[in-house]
Parts: sequence; C-alpha cells; structure tokens
Amino acid sequence: MTKYKWTREAWPIASAMIPFPGILPDGRLVQDLPAEEWEKTLTDVADAGFTELDPTDSWLRIADLEPSRLDEFLAITRSLGLSIPAISTSRRSVIDPDHGDEYLAYCHRVIDTAASVGAGSVCFGLFGPLTPAQQKALWFWTEDGVKNPEDPDIYNKAVGRIKELGRHADELGLEISMEMYEDTYIGTADGAVKFTEDVDLPNVGINADLGNLVRLHRPVEHWQDMMAKIAPFLKYWHVKNYTRVEDPITGAVITHPAPMESGIINYRAAIRMALDLGYKSAFLCEHYGGDGLSVMAANRDYIRRILPR
Repeated sequence: MTKYKWTREAWPIASAMIPFPGILPDGRLVQDLPAEEWEKTLTDVADAGFTELDPTDSWLRIADLEPSRLDEFLAITRSLGLSIPAISTSRRSVIDPDHGDEYLAYCHRVIDTAASVGAGSVCFGLFGPLTPAQQKALWFWTEDGVKNPEDPDIYNKAVGRIKELGRHADELGLEISMEMYEDTYIGTADGAVKFTEDVDLPNVGINADLGNLVRLHRPVEHWQDMMAKIAPFLKYWHVKNYTRVEDPITGAVITHPAPMESGIINYRAAIRMALDLGYKSAFLCEHYGGDGLSVMAANRDYIRRILPR
C-alpha cells in the first residue's frame, strides 16, 4: 500500500495550454470559436497521451463561458478522456492597478467553475501583463516586466484578497496555489514563504514554478536552496526546466527552455523532496518554444518514471 495519495501510474499530470494561442493569426479569439475548433486542439492534447488537462486561461477562460458553452467544452473533454484536476490563471493579478477588482471577481468565478468541473486546485499569480518590450522579445523573460510595488498597503491588500479567495475555495473543498514569479511578492523563496504564512490558511500554498526564476538573465538563488525553503508549503505545481549558463568573468547569463530531465533543476531530487514533506497535488507540464506539446508529453513520462511506485 503506497503512503502517497496516488501511485505513479495514477498521479494526475496535466497538459498546460500555453503552447496554444488565445488569439489566432486571423484575429479570432479562441474564447469565441465554435466548440468544433476547441475539439481540434484538445484532440492534439489527447493524442499526445494526456489524460488530464488544465484549461489555462491564456488559451480559454472557461470561467467566463456561458453554461451551454461550458457544457459543450466539458462534453469534448469527456469524449477525449480528459479530466480537469486544476485551473490556472495567467496575468490576472488581484492587485493589478487598473483591473484588480475585475480580476478578483474573475478569480472567484474560477473557484466556482473549478468546483463545478471536479477540479481540486486553482492557481493564481500576482504578475502583470507583458510589457511592449517583452512582447517584442524572442523570450519575454529576458526583458523586465511589471513589478509589484514596495508598498506595505498594496502588499496587505494582496494578502487580504488571496485570503478572501482562500476562504471561498475552502468552502468548496479546493486548494489554492500561488505561482512563484519574478518581481512579485512571491518572486523569491523567502518572499513566497512569508506571503503564505501571512495568508495563513491551510488550503493556500506555493506553486513552486522555479522555472520562472532560473530562466532569468540575472543572479538567482540556487534551485535546491529555494526548494528547501518552499517544499513544506507546496500545492499544485507547474513544472518546466531551462538550461542556464553563467559566465563568472563577464556576469553574462544565457538560458533556454529544456526538457525537464535535461535542464538545471534536478526534478528527481526536487519531487522527492516535496513528496517527503507531504506533497499530494497534481502536476502541470509547461514548455515554451518549438513543439511545446510534445516536450510536455515527454516531461509527463519522465515524471511518471521518477514518481514512487
């Protein structure tokens, strides 16, 4: 009998939808497409061997679908054998200076929708929209993005709003994971731990998306040191990896997306560390560049190989 929540074969490992754009080249929004168009994309996900899906809202905001449209979406996922263990949001910060109130209401809808589709987790972040410079860059993380302000009132507002969402999620039996992302209040291991402790709810924890940090072209804390700090607080986890080369003479840093088993983060060690401290949530495979779906499928298989039997 395993001491873990699932066996390696049954552990939910979802496909992210970040390889698929939310706006098509002809300007149409995926949000407004007929269900037959959604099915084409989701068929690709199923054909890659995935049985779990996170309908990442950079692709499709299922929390904003009319009930009949949501039913259409769920009918497709069921027909393809895809379940939804979690829903992730992207760039919809509850402290956005222009849209914070709107995004807070949206995050509440995400929680309700997650419960209605049988998900166990939702993921929120405090990172803002891509800047014009980031949109032009080959890799957006090589340009500075929006930063959370060094303002205690805004920090406390963030804590309060995540606590509000956490209580709502708890009423529905859901967990919340907060995505680590540079230049936010949860952009370092120490900051993520402090923020989580300030929210102080057992169902709110950290999404240890260390790939968001090791890809930066600047000094960052070693991934193993970060994991040691955040591992006790982990919830739903976005996993991806990068190669990272540092020149100690010039200080230059070069990074590039990589398969999980080939990048700088040793996920065999990171996942075992998390499991030893009670991690019991799903994984979400992400990858930028190239055929991201195929790399994510290979990453899924790698995770299954290293999970305990």
